[in-house]
Amino acid sequence: MTDNASTMWGGRFSEATDSFVQAFTASVNFDKRLAYHDIQGSIAHATMLGACGIITDDDSQAIIDGLNQVKSEIERGEFVWKIELEDVHMNIESRLTALIGDVGKKLHTGRSRNDQVATDIRLYLRDETDKILALLKRLQTGLLDLADKHTDTIMPGFTHLQTAQPISFAHHLMAWFEMLVRDSQRFIDTRHRINQMPLGSAALAGTTYPIDRAMTAELLGFEGICQNSLDGVSDRDFAIEFASNASILMMHLSRMSEEIILWMSAQFDFVQVPDRFCTGSSIMPQKKNPDVPELVRGKTARVFGSLTTLLTLMKSQPLAYNKDNQEDKEPLFDVVDTLTGSLIAFGDMLPNLVPKADNMRQATLKGYATATDLADYLVKKGLPFRDAHEVVGRAVALGVAKGVDLAQLSLDELRQFSDLIDSDVFDCLTLEGSLNARNHIGGTAPQAVKLAIEQGRERIS
Repeated sequence: MTDNASTMWGGRFSEATDSFVQAFTASVNFDKRLAYHDIQGSIAHATMLGACGIITDDDSQAIIDGLNQVKSEIERGEFVWKIELEDVHMNIESRLTALIGDVGKKLHTGRSRNDQVATDIRLYLRDETDKILALLKRLQTGLLDLADKHTDTIMPGFTHLQTAQPISFAHHLMAWFEMLVRDSQRFIDTRHRINQMPLGSAALAGTTYPIDRAMTAELLGFEGICQNSLDGVSDRDFAIEFASNASILMMHLSRMSEEIILWMSAQFDFVQVPDRFCTGSSIMPQKKNPDVPELVRGKTARVFGSLTTLLTLMKSQPLAYNKDNQEDKEPLFDVVDTLTGSLIAFGDMLPNLVPKADNMRQATLKGYATATDLADYLVKKGLPFRDAHEVVGRAVALGVAKGVDLAQLSLDELRQFSDLIDSDVFDCLTLEGSLNARNHIGGTAPQAVKLAIEQGRERIS
């Protein structure tokens, strides 16, 4: 066992840790990303220790100054991380003691690595949640800006991937927007549960020192304090919840990706995606591959996998802290990195989608998209809906047989199915008429969508 390691926890042990075990159990290679949050938590802890008279003011200030020096070394890339010191906490504390002497050893008074790491992860996730919310707002704003330009751009709405009814491109984009609003709400709600302070729980039972947890919580910006020390050190619900929110968000991005991929295909040809978000083929010179949406669709699986890892990690752990929890960080970090990258990519790409309005319109005309409008027309004339449904079905069958849309059938051809049909029927059979008829909250009428966009801006302001 090295001298540095033995000064941290080696008093109980009579032989050195096996070199393989040392490497196997170390986490510093990945948890060093918590360094700034570890220092942030330690500065608050040292401040509280001094204010409560647990250590002297001079010692408190020396520790704070030393921690700031360590932070500067890390920022400059001069800090030497040592695997024999196991983790980010012991590396920082060891360097602190080297800088200021035995006073540095007083920092750990009244706390444990158990509540220390729980605090670090919460501080880290709180910051990452704020970054993700900012990226979500950027993406939402981009969608609103694009939708604002296309409230009159008609495209087919689908069910079962079959043409169903005419909608506007803006209306479709606003469906994506609503998904992202719910995602934002989930992260905002989870942030409250992340922002609870476990520091002061110590190893599992609290501490005998007269600490002031409320003071530490205020210094660190926590809005609450974990109320049970056992739960405080062992709870990872907040991390699982974060990964769950990320999984739902990635599922939404994956659905959007799938539609963009379909729309870019020659069979749909609905949208143009800028070349900078695509790649070509090594053998087929005509290809323009939708790499960004395909990768986001694929990366969704990584986030789902990390959520499953965290759930499985926690499912059989007894209270309180167990070494198993060291395994929570890598999947959690991967969730953060994958989600952040996906949001940046989508925030750049989506506002730059260019719909091919003529192709969308022609596709809408092919699928008898105004059939429901004809049924509604007949209902308004007094025909029960089930009877109207049958009438329109027969009219569609005629259109299919003749290879024309409903609006291209003559009045006499339509009247053979119902004498309630008159010349005004063609007003509802046009694509514009179909859109304009749905002028209510949540409808696809241009006026309704413009209002939704305006309200959307207010909702994310």
